[in-house]
Amino acid sequence: MASMKDIRVDKVVVNIGTGKAGEPLDNAVTLIERLTGKKAVRTISRTRNPTWGLRKGLPIGTKVTLRGKEALAFLKKAFEAVGNKLNPSSFDGRGNFAFGVGEYIDFPGAKYDPKIGMLGFDVCVALRRPGYRVSKRKISPSKIGKDHIITDAEAQEFVSKAFGVKVLTSAEAE
Repeated sequence: MASMKDIRVDKVVVNIGTGKAGEPLDNAVTLIERLTGKKAVRTISRTRNPTWGLRKGLPIGTKVTLRGKEALAFLKKAFEAVGNKLNPSSFDGRGNFAFGVGEYIDFPGAKYDPKIGMLGFDVCVALRRPGYRVSKRKISPSKIGKDHIITDAEAQEFVSKAFGVKVLTSAEAE
C-alpha cells in the first residue's frame, strides 16, 4: 500500500454531557481528568431550550482531546471497556467512529468513587490519511479526492487490524 493511503488515528475526543452546571458537571470534570490525565474543557450550550432549562452559554458538559501515543493508549483501554466490539452503525462513512462506555468502572484501572457516582462517557475517534491538511489550510484550501476519503469498510478493517476489535455484523448488533 502506498504511504499516502495509510490510515492513522488523528484524534480521540472523550466527552461527558451532564445537561446542567453545578455538582454533576464538577464530578464529570473530575472523572474525565482522572481517566485521561489531561485538563478538561467545559462545553457550553449553543442554543436556548426552555423545556430542558438550557440557556445559551450555560456549561453543560466536558471534554478532552487526545492525540498521538496518549490517544492510542486511551483507545486500547476504551475498547476493552466495551468488550472489543463495535457496531457497524458507529462508523459515519468519512473515517470517523464513536462509541459509548456505559459506566466508567468498566474502564480498566478505574475504581468506583462514591463522590462521583455512576457516569458514562463517549469516545469519538477521527481517522485520517496523510494529505488531509490541504482541506484545512488557510491559504488555498483544496478538496479531498473521493479516492482518498476513508470509507466505512476501510475504517472497520483498520480498527480490526490495529486494535483487534471485532466489528459486528448488522444481525449480531441487534
